[in-house]
Amino acid sequence: MKPLFAIVGCGKVGTALAIFLTRAGYRPAGFASKNLSSAKHVADIVLSDHFSDVPWDITRHADVVFITTPDSVIKDTCNAISQNIGFADNAVVMHCSGALASSVLSSAKTCGAWIGSMHPLQSFASADYKTNPFQGIIVSLEGEDPAVNTAKTIAADLGGTVVTLLTEAKTLYHASAVVASNYLVTLLDLAVRLIEEAGVKRQDAFNLLKPLIEGTLSNIGKVGVQKALTGPIVRGDVKTVEKHIEEIGFKRPELLALYKMLAFYTIDIAAAGDSISESSIKELKRITT
Repeated sequence: MKPLFAIVGCGKVGTALAIFLTRAGYRPAGFASKNLSSAKHVADIVLSDHFSDVPWDITRHADVVFITTPDSVIKDTCNAISQNIGFADNAVVMHCSGALASSVLSSAKTCGAWIGSMHPLQSFASADYKTNPFQGIIVSLEGEDPAVNTAKTIAADLGGTVVTLLTEAKTLYHASAVVASNYLVTLLDLAVRLIEEAGVKRQDAFNLLKPLIEGTLSNIGKVGVQKALTGPIVRGDVKTVEKHIEEIGFKRPELLALYKMLAFYTIDIAAAGDSISESSIKELKRITT
Protein backbone atom coordinates (compact mmCIF):
# COMPACT_ATOMS: atom_id res chain seq x y z
CA MET A 1 0.00 0.00 0.00
CA LYS A 2 1.33 3.43 -0.97
CA PRO A 3 2.10 5.95 1.82
CA LEU A 4 -0.25 8.64 3.08
CA PHE A 5 0.89 12.07 1.90
CA ALA A 6 0.12 15.63 2.95
CA ILE A 7 0.65 18.87 1.08
CA VAL A 8 1.28 22.17 2.87
CA GLY A 9 1.01 25.02 0.39
CA CYS A 10 -1.53 24.53 -2.37
CA GLY A 11 -0.05 26.51 -5.23
CA LYS A 12 0.83 25.13 -8.66
CA VAL A 13 3.50 22.67 -7.51
CA GLY A 14 1.51 21.48 -4.50
CA THR A 15 -1.60 21.02 -6.63
CA ALA A 16 0.31 19.09 -9.31
CA LEU A 17 1.83 16.82 -6.67
CA ALA A 18 -1.59 16.20 -5.10
CA ILE A 19 -3.19 15.26 -8.40
CA PHE A 20 -0.48 13.02 -9.80
CA LEU A 21 0.47 11.35 -6.52
CA THR A 22 -3.17 10.42 -6.10
CA ARG A 23 -3.32 9.08 -9.66
CA ALA A 24 -0.18 7.04 -8.89
CA GLY A 25 -1.95 5.37 -5.97
CA TYR A 26 -0.72 7.47 -3.06
CA ARG A 27 -3.34 8.20 -0.44
CA PRO A 28 -4.00 11.82 0.57
CA ALA A 29 -3.86 12.50 4.30
CA GLY A 30 -4.95 16.04 3.57
CA PHE A 31 -4.07 19.50 2.35
CA ALA A 32 -3.22 22.70 4.19
CA SER A 33 -2.83 26.24 2.99
CA LYS A 34 -2.81 29.72 4.47
CA ASN A 35 -5.83 30.34 2.26
CA LEU A 36 -8.41 27.72 3.28
CA SER A 37 -10.17 27.91 -0.08
CA SER A 38 -6.94 26.85 -1.83
CA ALA A 39 -6.68 23.77 0.36
CA LYS A 40 -10.34 22.94 -0.23
CA HIS A 41 -9.89 23.36 -3.99
CA VAL A 42 -7.10 20.77 -4.08
CA ALA A 43 -9.00 18.43 -1.76
CA ASP A 44 -12.03 18.65 -4.03
CA ILE A 45 -9.97 17.79 -7.11
CA VAL A 46 -8.68 14.55 -5.55
CA LEU A 47 -11.98 13.79 -3.77
CA SER A 48 -10.61 14.23 -0.25
CA ASP A 49 -12.50 15.55 2.78
CA HIS A 50 -9.34 16.56 4.62
CA PHE A 51 -8.23 20.17 4.33
CA SER A 52 -7.30 22.91 6.78
CA ASP A 53 -5.58 26.24 7.29
CA VAL A 54 -3.81 24.69 10.32
CA PRO A 55 -0.99 22.60 8.83
CA TRP A 56 -0.30 20.33 11.82
CA ASP A 57 -3.91 19.16 11.85
CA ILE A 58 -3.13 17.55 8.48
CA THR A 59 0.57 16.68 8.60
CA ARG A 60 0.60 14.62 11.80
CA HIS A 61 -1.39 11.89 10.01
CA ALA A 62 0.95 11.63 7.00
CA ASP A 63 3.84 9.30 6.17
CA VAL A 64 5.21 11.85 3.68
CA VAL A 65 4.81 15.62 3.96
CA PHE A 66 5.55 18.05 1.16
CA ILE A 67 5.99 21.69 2.17
CA THR A 68 5.35 23.52 -1.10
CA THR A 69 4.92 27.05 0.22
CA PRO A 70 6.96 29.94 -1.23
CA ASP A 71 10.66 29.52 -0.45
CA SER A 72 10.68 32.47 1.93
CA VAL A 73 8.36 30.74 4.42
CA ILE A 74 9.38 27.06 4.11
CA LYS A 75 11.58 27.18 7.21
CA ASP A 76 9.05 29.09 9.33
CA THR A 77 6.25 26.75 8.23
CA CYS A 78 8.28 23.69 9.16
CA ASN A 79 9.22 25.24 12.50
CA ALA A 80 5.57 25.96 13.35
CA ILE A 81 4.52 22.40 12.50
CA SER A 82 7.40 20.97 14.56
CA GLN A 83 6.56 23.13 17.56
CA ASN A 84 3.04 21.72 17.46
CA ILE A 85 4.32 18.11 17.22
CA GLY A 86 2.88 18.01 13.73
CA PHE A 87 5.12 15.35 12.17
CA ALA A 88 4.78 11.64 12.84
CA ASP A 89 7.76 9.65 14.07
CA ASN A 90 9.75 8.39 11.03
CA ALA A 91 7.70 10.51 8.64
CA VAL A 92 9.53 11.93 5.63
CA VAL A 93 9.37 15.72 5.31
CA MET A 94 10.41 17.34 2.04
CA HIS A 95 10.25 20.64 0.22
CA CYS A 96 10.38 21.17 -3.54
CA SER A 97 12.57 24.28 -3.68
CA GLY A 98 15.45 24.33 -6.12
CA ALA A 99 17.31 27.03 -4.21
CA LEU A 100 17.13 25.72 -0.64
CA ALA A 101 18.80 22.69 0.92
CA SER A 102 16.93 20.21 3.09
CA SER A 103 18.65 21.67 6.16
CA VAL A 104 15.95 24.36 6.38
CA LEU A 105 13.66 21.55 7.56
CA SER A 106 15.92 20.59 10.47
CA SER A 107 13.28 21.36 13.09
CA ALA A 108 11.24 18.38 11.82
CA LYS A 109 13.93 16.08 13.23
CA THR A 110 12.79 17.01 16.75
CA CYS A 111 9.62 15.04 15.96
CA GLY A 112 11.63 12.05 14.74
CA ALA A 113 11.08 12.81 11.05
CA TRP A 114 13.56 12.44 8.18
CA ILE A 115 14.23 15.44 5.96
CA GLY A 116 15.02 15.91 2.29
CA SER A 117 14.27 17.95 -0.80
CA MET A 118 12.74 16.86 -4.10
CA HIS A 119 13.02 19.46 -6.84
CA PRO A 120 11.29 18.83 -10.18
CA LEU A 121 13.47 20.43 -12.85
CA GLN A 122 10.40 21.77 -14.60
CA SER A 123 8.54 25.06 -15.02
CA PHE A 124 5.09 25.08 -13.43
CA ALA A 125 3.86 28.22 -15.18
CA SER A 126 0.49 26.70 -16.09
CA ALA A 127 -2.34 25.47 -13.89
CA ASP A 128 -3.44 23.02 -16.59
CA TYR A 129 -3.00 19.54 -15.15
CA LYS A 130 -4.38 17.49 -18.02
CA THR A 131 -0.92 16.11 -18.71
CA ASN A 132 1.58 14.93 -16.13
CA PRO A 133 4.25 17.68 -15.68
CA PHE A 134 6.57 15.18 -13.95
CA GLN A 135 6.64 12.69 -16.81
CA GLY A 136 10.10 12.37 -18.33
CA ILE A 137 11.71 15.20 -16.34
CA ILE A 138 14.70 15.24 -14.02
CA VAL A 139 13.87 15.26 -10.30
CA SER A 140 16.78 16.36 -8.10
CA LEU A 141 17.05 14.89 -4.60
CA GLU A 142 19.16 15.52 -1.52
CA GLY A 143 18.87 15.01 2.21
CA GLU A 144 18.94 12.17 4.73
CA ASP A 145 19.06 8.67 3.29
CA PRO A 146 15.56 7.54 4.34
CA ALA A 147 14.06 10.70 2.82
CA VAL A 148 16.08 10.36 -0.40
CA ASN A 149 15.12 6.70 -0.75
CA THR A 150 11.44 7.55 -0.34
CA ALA A 151 11.78 10.41 -2.83
CA LYS A 152 13.40 8.09 -5.39
CA THR A 153 10.33 5.86 -5.31
CA ILE A 154 7.95 8.81 -5.48
CA ALA A 155 9.82 10.41 -8.39
CA ALA A 156 9.79 7.13 -10.31
CA ASP A 157 6.07 6.68 -9.66
CA LEU A 158 5.48 10.18 -11.00
CA GLY A 159 7.40 9.33 -14.18
CA GLY A 160 10.56 11.29 -13.44
CA THR A 161 14.26 10.41 -13.61
CA VAL A 162 16.28 10.96 -10.45
CA VAL A 163 19.60 12.70 -9.85
CA THR A 164 21.05 12.91 -6.34
CA LEU A 165 22.82 16.10 -5.25
CA LEU A 166 25.26 17.06 -2.53
CA THR A 167 23.33 18.97 0.13
CA GLU A 168 26.13 21.50 0.55
CA ALA A 169 26.09 22.26 -3.20
CA LYS A 170 22.35 22.79 -3.61
CA THR A 171 22.77 26.53 -4.24
CA LEU A 172 25.14 25.90 -7.17
CA TYR A 173 22.67 23.38 -8.62
CA HIS A 174 20.01 26.08 -8.55
CA ALA A 175 22.38 28.62 -10.08
CA SER A 176 22.99 26.17 -12.93
CA ALA A 177 19.26 25.79 -13.52
CA VAL A 178 18.81 29.59 -13.53
CA VAL A 179 21.57 29.98 -16.13
CA ALA A 180 20.13 27.21 -18.33
CA SER A 181 16.58 28.56 -18.17
CA ASN A 182 16.34 32.21 -17.16
CA TYR A 183 19.61 33.43 -18.64
CA LEU A 184 18.95 31.57 -21.86
CA VAL A 185 16.02 33.96 -22.24
CA THR A 186 18.41 36.87 -21.66
CA LEU A 187 20.84 35.50 -24.24
CA LEU A 188 18.10 35.12 -26.84
CA ASP A 189 16.88 38.62 -26.10
CA LEU A 190 20.39 39.84 -26.94
CA ALA A 191 20.31 37.90 -30.22
CA VAL A 192 16.88 39.29 -31.10
CA ARG A 193 17.93 42.87 -30.39
CA LEU A 194 21.01 42.54 -32.57
CA ILE A 195 19.19 40.96 -35.51
CA GLU A 196 16.59 43.74 -35.35
CA GLU A 197 19.38 46.12 -36.33
CA ALA A 198 19.76 44.07 -39.52
CA GLY A 199 16.18 44.88 -40.46
CA VAL A 200 14.41 41.77 -39.14
CA LYS A 201 11.14 42.51 -37.37
CA ARG A 202 11.10 41.54 -33.71
CA GLN A 203 8.08 39.28 -34.17
CA ASP A 204 9.95 37.36 -36.88
CA ALA A 205 13.33 37.18 -35.16
CA PHE A 206 12.85 34.07 -33.05
CA ASN A 207 11.50 31.98 -35.93
CA LEU A 208 14.51 33.02 -38.00
CA LEU A 209 16.94 32.05 -35.24
CA LYS A 210 15.08 28.93 -34.07
CA PRO A 211 16.70 26.41 -36.47
CA LEU A 212 20.14 27.66 -35.43
CA ILE A 213 19.21 27.37 -31.73
CA GLU A 214 17.78 23.88 -32.13
CA GLY A 215 20.76 22.76 -34.21
CA THR A 216 23.17 23.97 -31.54
CA LEU A 217 21.25 22.19 -28.77
CA SER A 218 21.21 19.02 -30.85
CA ASN A 219 24.96 19.23 -31.43
CA ILE A 220 25.63 19.74 -27.72
CA GLY A 221 23.60 16.62 -27.00
CA LYS A 222 25.57 14.63 -29.58
CA VAL A 223 29.15 15.79 -29.07
CA GLY A 224 29.22 17.88 -25.88
CA VAL A 225 29.64 21.58 -25.18
CA GLN A 226 33.21 22.15 -26.34
CA LYS A 227 32.95 20.26 -29.63
CA ALA A 228 29.61 21.89 -30.46
CA LEU A 229 31.18 25.35 -30.47
CA THR A 230 31.34 26.98 -33.89
CA GLY A 231 31.84 30.53 -35.10
CA PRO A 232 34.58 33.16 -35.23
CA ILE A 233 36.08 32.60 -31.77
CA VAL A 234 36.78 28.89 -32.17
CA ARG A 235 38.23 29.72 -35.61
CA GLY A 236 40.46 32.40 -34.09
CA ASP A 237 38.85 35.00 -36.38
CA VAL A 238 39.92 38.12 -34.49
CA LYS A 239 38.90 40.55 -37.24
CA THR A 240 35.28 39.37 -37.28
CA VAL A 241 34.97 39.70 -33.50
CA GLU A 242 36.54 43.18 -33.73
CA LYS A 243 33.91 44.16 -36.31
CA HIS A 244 31.14 42.87 -34.03
CA ILE A 245 32.46 44.95 -31.14
CA GLU A 246 32.81 48.05 -33.30
CA GLU A 247 29.32 47.78 -34.82
CA ILE A 248 27.53 46.93 -31.55
CA GLY A 249 29.37 49.77 -29.82
CA PHE A 250 28.15 52.15 -32.53
CA LYS A 251 24.53 51.01 -32.93
CA ARG A 252 23.60 49.29 -29.65
CA PRO A 253 26.21 50.38 -27.07
CA GLU A 254 24.01 49.23 -24.18
CA LEU A 255 24.51 45.62 -25.37
CA LEU A 256 28.28 45.77 -25.83
CA ALA A 257 29.33 44.80 -22.30
CA LEU A 258 27.21 41.64 -22.38
CA TYR A 259 28.49 40.66 -25.84
CA LYS A 260 32.12 41.15 -24.78
CA MET A 261 31.64 39.17 -21.57
CA LEU A 262 30.08 36.25 -23.45
CA ALA A 263 32.89 36.38 -26.01
CA PHE A 264 35.56 36.45 -23.30
CA TYR A 265 34.30 33.30 -21.60
CA THR A 266 33.75 31.58 -24.94
CA ILE A 267 37.48 31.90 -25.60
CA ASP A 268 38.21 29.45 -22.77
CA ILE A 269 35.81 26.91 -24.28
CA ALA A 270 37.52 27.30 -27.65
CA ALA A 271 40.96 27.00 -26.04
CA ALA A 272 40.02 23.58 -24.65
CA GLY A 273 40.25 22.29 -28.23
CA ASP A 274 43.21 22.40 -30.55
CA SER A 275 41.88 24.56 -33.36
CA ILE A 276 42.85 27.99 -32.06
CA SER A 277 46.38 29.37 -31.74
CA GLU A 278 47.85 30.91 -28.60
CA SER A 279 48.31 34.22 -30.42
CA SER A 280 44.63 34.30 -31.39
CA ILE A 281 43.60 33.50 -27.82
CA LYS A 282 45.75 36.34 -26.52
CA GLU A 283 44.40 38.83 -29.06
CA LEU A 284 40.76 37.79 -28.56
CA LYS A 285 41.10 38.22 -24.80
CA ARG A 286 42.64 41.63 -25.32
CA ILE A 287 39.75 42.96 -27.42
CA THR A 288 37.00 41.46 -25.22
CA THR A 289 38.20 42.89 -21.89
